[in-house]
Amino acid sequence: MGELQTSFNSFSIWQAILWCYYPMAVLVALELLTRSIDDDDDQDGGKMVPALQSYSA
Repeated sequence: MGELQTSFNSFSIWQAILWCYYPMAVLVALELLTRSIDDDDDQDGGKMVPALQSYSA
């Protein structure tokens, strides 16, 4: 039990906060990175393929 108390005292509150928030920060950074990569090959607005449009009679 003494080892647990020693390890608890050596772990600062800032390390605990960073431990909780850095995974979310990494996920947000990855999301922003993937959104910045523009792989849209339809730069003009484009038109849908007629075969994929719904049929209206």
